[in-house]
Amino acid sequence: MKKMQSDSLFASLIASLIIAVAPSCFAQMPILEISTLVNDYRNEHEQEILIDFVNLLSMPNDSANSEDIDANAELISQMLQSRGFATRTLRAGRAPYVFGELTTPGATKTLMLYAHFDGQPVQEENWTYPPFSPTLMSAPLPDGEPIDLETVSGSFDPEWRLYARSAGDDKMPIVAIMHTLDAMRAKGIPLSVNLKLLLDGEEERGSPTVGQIIDENPSLFDADLFLFCDGPMHQSRRAQLVFGVRGSGTVDITTYGATRPLHSGHYGNWAPNPIMQLSYLLTSMRNEHGRILVNGYYDNVATLTEAERAAINTMPDTAADLQNELSIHTPEGEGVRLEELVTLPAINARGIVAGGVGTQGRNIILPSATVSLNLRMVPNQQPLRLRELIESHLEKEGFFVVHEDPSAAILRNNSNVVKLNWRGVGNAGLRTPMSDEVAQHLIGIMRELAPDLILTPSMGGTLPLNAFDDRLDTPIIILPLANHDNNQHGRDENIRLQNIWDAMAVYGVLFAKFGGG
Repeated sequence: MKKMQSDSLFASLIASLIIAVAPSCFAQMPILEISTLVNDYRNEHEQEILIDFVNLLSMPNDSANSEDIDANAELISQMLQSRGFATRTLRAGRAPYVFGELTTPGATKTLMLYAHFDGQPVQEENWTYPPFSPTLMSAPLPDGEPIDLETVSGSFDPEWRLYARSAGDDKMPIVAIMHTLDAMRAKGIPLSVNLKLLLDGEEERGSPTVGQIIDENPSLFDADLFLFCDGPMHQSRRAQLVFGVRGSGTVDITTYGATRPLHSGHYGNWAPNPIMQLSYLLTSMRNEHGRILVNGYYDNVATLTEAERAAINTMPDTAADLQNELSIHTPEGEGVRLEELVTLPAINARGIVAGGVGTQGRNIILPSATVSLNLRMVPNQQPLRLRELIESHLEKEGFFVVHEDPSAAILRNNSNVVKLNWRGVGNAGLRTPMSDEVAQHLIGIMRELAPDLILTPSMGGTLPLNAFDDRLDTPIIILPLANHDNNQHGRDENIRLQNIWDAMAVYGVLFAKFGGG
């Protein structure tokens, strides 16, 4: 314990000495020189960085397990404190958020970074290696071989992969930020900004309390830019900035037949079949190209600006490579590029509960069948309005809509009974204009580091941006840094080592240069 305290005090002292240098004193250092110095440090400490990362990844972090999330928050707080951050644990009745602040004397700008440390549940039996026993592999599974990282001497192959839950989504930025600061201090690179970190312990549950946390602590969120460090980067592996997300909502839909299972031979073609009803319902809502057939669903969709469309058109087209990688013959979307499709709304089935298949199949007509639908929404769409449109659509298609389990009387007196269970209201999509002054400043810095920078109007996934946008007048931009094939949320989640190293270089440049202009 005394050694830990001593180490922490020493780190804090070093941090205060380094950041005491006025940011302007370092404003003239070229961006490529900064990235080179950070890379030099990283090259000298790769094993140390990865061991640190492994320690964090070894901690189970199922977002539904409060004890595990609290333990992660405590370790992360210690990591921040050892680097001179003032930390607070923020709660609004549920999971913790770790807030860290590092003040730089003379800095006039504040950069706030967001990441999350909770993870999706795991089904360990589906993983090649245990999800909380991080495993370094010589190549992506199934081709790679395990490597004992503590026995590696010299540099690590940047194409090696580290497999563990949250390796790609989203603990990597936390470790990369910490070690970037170590690199800057070791190489004498002063910060140009005040740094704030908000590390989310409930992102995988939709960050339900982040709005209340902002409301209760508004001064903590004063910043010039919110940089969300989450999501996979472009399939081309080129540096990328993303300016928006789709919103998300969920509805579970249940269809009904008889009140007990029926023999499919004796009653087939007579008794309503809930699985077939569900199939008809789904095909009435969405065609084979992914086009939504609900009347009015596209009415308020925000159109792409000229700048956003131009950005999409200049992005490398990776469709053929993706089709080959994923063994897809014909994508949905009727030839529209993926990067444009994710700026449009989508309805996708998350899962179906409807009997068994294979050896579990039975010759019966089930009493019910349920599908869970994920609704991806884009800017200007209103979740409650979409709910109304979907329910109206189903009624026009001949379904009798209820919101509670139907009684036998309801089933007797109505055909095509369907129950809709809306899982919360959902949230709308959001896009920050690329023309925003702060956005242009960030783009300029990033292009000096990566001239082939990709600008993307929106990612397809969802982040809790609305809670910030609804309350604060601060630009929000996403900096994705994980490899596109990181298997986030799934089995064998991983991170490519080069993505960690690239993240450190990017953070070093931003921390050193964002406050300089």
